[in-house]
Amino acid sequence: MPAIVSPDTPSHNFSRQDDLRSAFALSMSAMYKAEVPLYGDLVQIVQETNKHVLDTKHQTPEAVHWLDESTRLDLERHGAIRVGTPQELGTMRRLFALIGLHPVGYYDLSVASLPMHATAFRPLTPEALASNSFRMFTTLLRPELLAPSARELAMWLLSRRSIFSPALMELIDVGETQHGFTPEQGTAFIAEAMKTFMWQPITTTSHDDYLKLKGEHPIIADVACFASAHINHLTPRTLDIDMAHSEMKAQGLAVKSRIEGPPLRSIPILLRQTSFLALEERVQFPSTTNRQVTSSSLMEGYHRARFGEIEQRGAAVTPRGRRLYDQLLSRATQESRHTHATPTKTDEILRRVFQDFPDQWAALVEQRLVYCTYSVVDDRELSAGHIHDPCSVNSLLKSGVLRASPQTYEDFLPFSAAGIFQSNLGQTRSNDGEQLGRGGDKAGFERALGAPVLDADALYQVAEIDSLVACSRKLGTECLVPPSPSKYGT
Repeated sequence: MPAIVSPDTPSHNFSRQDDLRSAFALSMSAMYKAEVPLYGDLVQIVQETNKHVLDTKHQTPEAVHWLDESTRLDLERHGAIRVGTPQELGTMRRLFALIGLHPVGYYDLSVASLPMHATAFRPLTPEALASNSFRMFTTLLRPELLAPSARELAMWLLSRRSIFSPALMELIDVGETQHGFTPEQGTAFIAEAMKTFMWQPITTTSHDDYLKLKGEHPIIADVACFASAHINHLTPRTLDIDMAHSEMKAQGLAVKSRIEGPPLRSIPILLRQTSFLALEERVQFPSTTNRQVTSSSLMEGYHRARFGEIEQRGAAVTPRGRRLYDQLLSRATQESRHTHATPTKTDEILRRVFQDFPDQWAALVEQRLVYCTYSVVDDRELSAGHIHDPCSVNSLLKSGVLRASPQTYEDFLPFSAAGIFQSNLGQTRSNDGEQLGRGGDKAGFERALGAPVLDADALYQVAEIDSLVACSRKLGTECLVPPSPSKYGT
């Protein structure tokens, strides 16, 4: 382990968090490709799809904004892990903070029959996101939603494991004390962190106990029966998920029957996801008596949890836009269930229902359905006094003084995440919408986390307001800045 430097070490000797995050993401990608070779095939499909889109620029002019982010396309946009205890979640928060990832949003997955809740550790500022937007969707087991026998067994198994090495814990302490890492320490930190997320094919319990937990819910066995918080998927970003999904099928990957999230649109919104289904991986189970390992002999078996996912991101929607999205999604879902629609028919229903969500950039901005950032294009009309209402953002947009650009959605859709998880655990949602538990427990999650989860809408609002402040300064006026968030439809 590298020598520990004193807390007053000059900060200019430390690695930038953005650089550490990039190194972390690249190390994780290399490790996952080695563990799941089929994932490398998926990355190749996505890269070829993105090259085709960039070469042909077949997207609509309004959507060209996302082509400008092409320099970041070769980096995975997110990964996902599962932890079992509050102590594990709290330590993950400390670990991720050292590479500039912070908990944003609370996701109650019990509404989709998963005994878990989650947050997304991600960068917060536009500058950090532009440097490297990698984030980690992290779920925590909710033992109160399990049957007593499964809960007792799962928590006993989790109490016996330590997914963080002593060297990693010491490095976390060092990074927090120094408020950063030297390059040498950063390299050691990433190497030790990878041990927490690597696949370990020998379980921590017997095959019988594994089957007991799997019978309660497959996700419980995945969380409680292994000695690491192994990555269950990594996600590269594509500019055309429909094209990539078709190519996945053409190359023989066992893909989901349909793409999760909003339907295909001229102006993408929120997040669309699909994946190849989880592989059966060979694992070994030790022999146990009274929950104690009694023999060095190992029993061969299989486990299925890890898969490859791709995503396409669009514009972040305001609370007003999210309400409209949720209303339309509910209407489409009810119609699909009522008619027992096939996946193809479900997509047709979704496209038809979502015709009520504007798909022209000007309308999305004017109706305050999406978050934007603003920039000054040409202030000659304003200087000449030709603008009827120089304090109206919409007036300045129409006259060409300002330009509005979409803010990319940096977060997740809980039902899409749950749909991906369920399909890869061999489960599907019940048609009657039956729920698992008692609803969310944000307060309990935050106690386990050791910190509050941040509000994604507040982050998008700050970015938008900051851009208006910059425009106001350039135009010599203060009236563009909203006095309150009311304009966002909150």
